[in-house]
Amino acid sequence: MGILARETLENMGFAALGANLMISSLASFHNCAAISLGSNVRIDDFCILSAGRGGIDIGNHVHIAAYSSLIGAGRITLSDFCNLSSRVSVYSSTDDYSGEFMTNPTVAAEFTGVRHADVFFGQHVIIGCGSTTLPGVRLDEGVAVGALSLVNTSCPAFGIYSGIPARRIKERQRDLLDKARLFLESKG
Repeated sequence: MGILARETLENMGFAALGANLMISSLASFHNCAAISLGSNVRIDDFCILSAGRGGIDIGNHVHIAAYSSLIGAGRITLSDFCNLSSRVSVYSSTDDYSGEFMTNPTVAAEFTGVRHADVFFGQHVIIGCGSTTLPGVRLDEGVAVGALSLVNTSCPAFGIYSGIPARRIKERQRDLLDKARLFLESKG
């Protein structure tokens, strides 16, 4: 994976750039002025980050794996220690599928019923490959989402969720909080 040089990232006009960034040269960014990247962020090949009015805010120690996308007009927040597996899609905007409105961005907004809503992922959230998160969803701290899940409602902290639509299937252990504290202490 080719990594973009710091100077290249700075010239792209991001809202904020942390330290130790590993951003693939094959990732795509749209509206960089509305995208903030924390420190120790890795974004792999063929990811798309397309920020709308609300922007995209990526915390520290975040990994976004290959082919993932973050798209929409609402704000998308990935807090510290989030991990998106390959082919994860996060939408803060979606068309109305009811038939009451027309769809797609080639049609004037007055004829569409696009819904925009913020998406928030708390610390230590992990999303399994091929999963989709829809507008207005909040995943609280420590949520884990299984592969190929559809997250269309908010998920309370430290649960493991899976399915279409995603449902809480069990509790997630909290040992990772102690590990995170030790990790951060080791960094000085």
